[in-house]
Order: sequence, then C-alpha cells, then structure tokens
Amino acid sequence: MTSTSSKNGDVKDGAGSEFLAFTLGSEEYGIDILKVQEIRGYEVVTRIANAPEFIKGVINLRGIIIPVVDMRIKFNLGTPVYDQFTVVIILNIGGRIMGVVVDSVSDVTTLTPEQIKPAPEMGTAFGSDYLVGLGTVDERMLILIDIDKLMSSGEMGLIEKLAA
Repeated sequence: MTSTSSKNGDVKDGAGSEFLAFTLGSEEYGIDILKVQEIRGYEVVTRIANAPEFIKGVINLRGIIIPVVDMRIKFNLGTPVYDQFTVVIILNIGGRIMGVVVDSVSDVTTLTPEQIKPAPEMGTAFGSDYLVGLGTVDERMLILIDIDKLMSSGEMGLIEKLAA
C-alpha cells in the first residue's frame, strides 16, 4: 500500500488538511471539512420502507429531501442513542446532499501529512477502502474516513434512489 498522502491528493502539499472531528461511541473520526456543508441538531427523520437499517430515513432541508445515514449503525458500533449532543452533518458529495448522524462533533483539526499514518491492514467493520489513515495529534487519534468512497459505495447506491 502506498502512503496515504499520495492516495489522497489534497494532502500532498505539506500545508495540512482540515478534518471535522466527530465521535461515534468512544472513538473519534475525521472527515474532510471541504465535504461538510453544515451541522444541524438531530431531528426526527421520515422512515423509508425496506431501506437498510443504517439509512435512518429522509429529512426536508429547506425544500430538498435528503437521505440520512446513521454512522453508528453503518459501522456496527452498538445501539445509537439520540440526545442533545447528537448531530447531523450535512455533506455535499459530488453535488449530492446527504446527512450523517453522529454522536457529537468536537472540532476542526488541521493535520500535516506527517501526522497521517496509513491505516493498518485488518478486517474492520467497514472495509479499509474507506480509511484514509489515522491522524495523530499528541495523544489523540482520529480515524480518517474517505467519506466520498463510503457514501458512493455499492450499498449506498440505495441513497441515490431514496433521494430521487
């Protein structure tokens, strides 16, 4: 496997990349801040019959019906709890708007290429295809997700049908 900095074109220049840090259970994850359109409090979603469990349903975002994925269910991290910290991160991926439910959002972290280590090869709940790597800042570790790849994977193709 090549280094993650060459795999992820926007990390090469040494200036660092910004990641929105969020939590799922006891783990911290990071996604490219440029994919984030907005962050909203969790609101009740409209369920869609026969949708996979990780697709919570759809919400009306200023007249646009968008699908909402619960990342805790998607990554098989136990039963989600919806409280005052639960948020929906609204993403814009290739012109498609969608939401992901996470336990909480902590901050925006800038990581230099040296702070991003390749993801170890192991059988994870989601294929390592979706991992950019592990970002380390002091004692903190962020699991960096390629949200484009994750949201455009085969099983997520259903999202396109729901949003249509």
